[in-house]
Parts: sequence; structure tokens; C-alpha cells
Amino acid sequence: MAEIRKLGRTADHRVAMLKNLSTSLIWHGQIETTEQKAKEVKSIVDSLIALAIKEKDNFETVEETVKIAKVDPKTGAKVTEEATSKNGKKFNKVVKEEVTRTAKKDKPSRLAARRKIMANINKVKDENGNNVDLPGKLFGEIADKYADRKGGYTRIIKLGKRKGDAAEVVILQLV
Repeated sequence: MAEIRKLGRTADHRVAMLKNLSTSLIWHGQIETTEQKAKEVKSIVDSLIALAIKEKDNFETVEETVKIAKVDPKTGAKVTEEATSKNGKKFNKVVKEEVTRTAKKDKPSRLAARRKIMANINKVKDENGNNVDLPGKLFGEIADKYADRKGGYTRIIKLGKRKGDAAEVVILQLV
């Protein structure tokens, strides 16, 4: 059985580093790192992509009725109305409206796959501070791109030795 590379770090530090590198690779498409780290991240990311390909179409579309706050089209603010409580005090109440919308509901095996992916990557925010759905990117964009491939979703390109410590530096990228 193959032994995991310890990379000169404690277990917690190593796990956190590999999660960060895996997240960066999925988010940006390529990273520059040392050869040993790249080999570890390659196996993690290849297994996540294979899992996403296997479960990419395993959902059902459902229509759900939800109550959401009514929004004023001019100002973008929530619409309120004045109401009276049981003890006679007046307060502002947000006006709600019922909306029917369609949503993708994961089947149990896809939900398990989504949780496994979330255990191996970190949450990411974009430039505006909004959360990015990396499992959604894996199930959608990346799984569609690699649906016909049987494996080998990443490649390692050697750049040479680093000047400071002579470590072999590589680029790890999605094919």
C-alpha cells in the first residue's frame, strides 16, 4: 500500500495545506508548487473530479412554493406595512408574497458526494465578498468538461529548481 507523503509537516498542518492547494486548483485551474505537494494534490483533485463526473446528473428538479419578502422595484428595499399588535402598539411588518420556483434537489448519493467534496476543499469568496459554490462548479462546469475522459484530469509541468532551496517547482493544472 502506498504511503502518504508527510511533506515535513504535522498532520493538521499537512491536511490544511492540501485542502488549500486543492481549493486553489479547482478555483483557478492551475497552481505553482513543489513537485511533492503537486503529486499529493493531484491524487486528491483527480478523485474529487471523478466523483463529480459520476454524480453530475444525479438530481431531480422540483417545484417549490416559498414566501419571500416583496421588494420595491424602484428602490430595491423591502415593502412594509403598518400593523397593530395585540396590546395595541403599532409596528412595521414586511409584506410577503408566495413565489413558485424550480430547484435542483440532490439525490442521496449526490448529497454524499457533495459532502465529501466539501470535506476536501475550503469555502471561497470572490472579489465582491460573495460565497462561491465550488461543489457546484465541480458538478457543472468541470464535470461537463471531463465527462468523456476516463482519468488524468490534471497534469504536472516541471519548471526547474527553485533558487532559494533548490526544490523542484512545477505547475499543476487541470487538463
